[in-house]
Amino acid sequence: TLRLYRDPDRLAERLPTLRLLTRPCKDIEALGKRLLPHTQALLGELGTASVETCSSQIGSGALPVERLPSAALVIRPSAKKPGKLLLAIEAAFRKLPTPVIGYIRDDAYHLDLRCLEAKDESRFVTQLAQLRF
Repeated sequence: TLRLYRDPDRLAERLPTLRLLTRPCKDIEALGKRLLPHTQALLGELGTASVETCSSQIGSGALPVERLPSAALVIRPSAKKPGKLLLAIEAAFRKLPTPVIGYIRDDAYHLDLRCLEAKDESRFVTQLAQLRF
């Protein structure tokens, strides 16, 4: 790893963690906008999807509260009491062949897109068809 630092111009390209931490927010938002129609089609009348700004928690241990600006795909069920549906949505995403981990906040399910790279976008979209909630 230390040898990689000898070539700082290619460092983010060669170290995935650094690449994800330095991703421009506009790139993350653009990814969210591309995923939005697929997500809304999946939801149908169960709810709405949107892309919203969020803060990615980047650390634990020595930096447990550090955050970076990011964008999230947000799913809001249309039910008046969305609790059970939100838990079902969360469980369905975790059960996918490549599990997707999000969080529930303010009666919505949030998927921070900082760590979903463009190379994995088509696999993510393909998996959406397997969701059952």
